[in-house]
Amino acid sequence: MDYTVVSYAVYLPIAVGVTIWVARTLSRNGRLFLTTVFPGDEKLADAVNHLLVVGFYLINLGFVVLWMRTSEQVTDLQGVFNTLSVKLGSVLLAIGWMHLGNVYVLNRIRRRGSSADSIPPRPPVAPQGWTPQPAQA
Repeated sequence: MDYTVVSYAVYLPIAVGVTIWVARTLSRNGRLFLTTVFPGDEKLADAVNHLLVVGFYLINLGFVVLWMRTSEQVTDLQGVFNTLSVKLGSVLLAIGWMHLGNVYVLNRIRRRGSSADSIPPRPPVAPQGWTPQPAQA
């Protein structure tokens, strides 16, 4: 029995399944966060959410496929588990770092939009009275 093929056959469905599950979870739960990043524009929040999911799939599934190959021959069942632990752990770490990066960037955008700089300044003094318009000639 070729244990290298066994490790591929176990790794690929697990890595793809985890990637799909995480993408769906982030998409569903990230929508609320994105509506706070883009207040009053739900269409933009939905569009950004969709673009983030597409990018997530492209990057992570590409990584999963590239990382599938192993340079060493897997000769026994212990080697299958060793290979799977390194490969699946790497995929999970890549997904986690990518998620943290997205949250960091979007949180910075949200903070910039809600900072005091975006609020128009108040007049320095309250209005003192009414000044009539001059008569036109």
